[in-house]
Amino acid sequence: IFKIVEFPTQGHKRCKLCEQETLEPISTEVQGTIPTWINGNLLRNGPGKFEFGNTHYNHWFDGMAMLHQFKIEEGRVTYKSRFLQSDAFKKNSERDRIMVSEFGTLAMPDPCKNFFQRFLSPIYFLITDSTDNASVSFVKYKGDYYVSTETNFMHKVDPESLESVEKVDWSKFIAVNGATAHPHYDPDGTTYNMGNSYGTRNLSAIYNIIKVPPERTEATDTLQGAKVLCSIVPANKSCPSYYHSFAMSENYVVFIEQPIKMDLLKIVTCKLRGKPLSEGIFWDPKQETVFHLIDKHTGQVISVKYYTKALSNFHQINAFEEDGFLMLDICASDDGQAINNYLIQNLRKSGDALDEVSVKLRTVFPRRFVLPLSVTMDTPTGQNLNTRPSSTATCVKISKDKVLCQHEDLHGDDLHEYGGLEFPQINYSRYNTRQYRYFYGCGFRHLVGDSLLKMDLKDKSLKVWYQRGLYPSEPVFVPSPDAVDEDDGVILSVVLTPTQVTLLFHNIIYDRAAGP
Repeated sequence: IFKIVEFPTQGHKRCKLCEQETLEPISTEVQGTIPTWINGNLLRNGPGKFEFGNTHYNHWFDGMAMLHQFKIEEGRVTYKSRFLQSDAFKKNSERDRIMVSEFGTLAMPDPCKNFFQRFLSPIYFLITDSTDNASVSFVKYKGDYYVSTETNFMHKVDPESLESVEKVDWSKFIAVNGATAHPHYDPDGTTYNMGNSYGTRNLSAIYNIIKVPPERTEATDTLQGAKVLCSIVPANKSCPSYYHSFAMSENYVVFIEQPIKMDLLKIVTCKLRGKPLSEGIFWDPKQETVFHLIDKHTGQVISVKYYTKALSNFHQINAFEEDGFLMLDICASDDGQAINNYLIQNLRKSGDALDEVSVKLRTVFPRRFVLPLSVTMDTPTGQNLNTRPSSTATCVKISKDKVLCQHEDLHGDDLHEYGGLEFPQINYSRYNTRQYRYFYGCGFRHLVGDSLLKMDLKDKSLKVWYQRGLYPSEPVFVPSPDAVDEDDGVILSVVLTPTQVTLLFHNIIYDRAAGP
């Protein structure tokens, strides 16, 4: 049963709604009945402002972070929002122009600066202010809420008021330059993440696995106690792989080194060349994809490497160990140029023009890789090591420390109709790192999600929610408090209806999933 919650927009015109903060809670009109056991805040984070004065951002990743809160209490819902008070947002607002460069937008020189200051100093060209616009997600460390992106900076946020409490720099605690916006959590609250370290003299990079303890040591504690669990040397230190997230099983962290590469020389000279940072990221289909396994308990990098063909991956579904194998379930595409498609000029297209952009996209599908954990000198080469009769994935040892893997599709032919699946979610609190049956995601027939999907791994069957003209965001699974079955719970998704002529409504959709 689907329930829709709408809130009034207070007369804002559609084109300006996303640029308006809603600092005081707005009461909503609830259609249907919200289960009484759902009580709490649904917190969302994403780009919410793309223009300052006569300047505008070029890429979806660039917009200024806007924080959203949907407070659900006893069948009622209120909504409020607030812009993250980052330094980037403040600088841009003070001058009413883009002052800080973002991923796809290079901030032009300030016309108020002295000409000689701007153009006669080579240091000016090589130093680009790192943005603290944390517009990707909400994360938790030691019980505190942060908004995060992929730079050095996070912001601690009060989840009730949405006010920015503290700006936190990863590099002040450990030797990393940034961390992903998608950490993983152990049941005790220990948090794992990944971040790079960059050498400025020889333009080289190292991948780092980060571990943050679950407990505080004092009231003002932030990332104290964080440590680098281990480091991994890239195949090419001057062109390391871009990664948006990573996977984790009960005993291992899994890092996917993919052929989306970052040219460090182009990135550090982007200001000199008059190009945004995004121009330094490229897809190299000639390179294989490598799966690195790291023991969570010892920090040891497993010597065996698992290879597969070139693929691109932004989000993983789950990873778990069983019968001497590690099952790695991910959403992947055979092309790595998706980042370049999310230009604002593309997102503003409609009709045939939007279809022309969408048809060029390579579809993202859920896939399973089976990685054998006990590969030794005595393990035979040239034969499939996957002895699981329920899986068609293959893994073949081809040398002492190299295993070649071929995936198994985690879907049927019907998924093609909905444009594949991205933004995967599971019943994380109960089934992360464990064998599981269900996952959820968005179907992408266009540049943005236009359906909500539920996949049953038992028979790879698909259930779909779709309404023409509605665009759901990443689903969030909330289990029932007395749930027995894995899918006993609700799906929360914020849905946009941009086809409204004058008003833009935000919706929450509740889906009481059927039992097995």
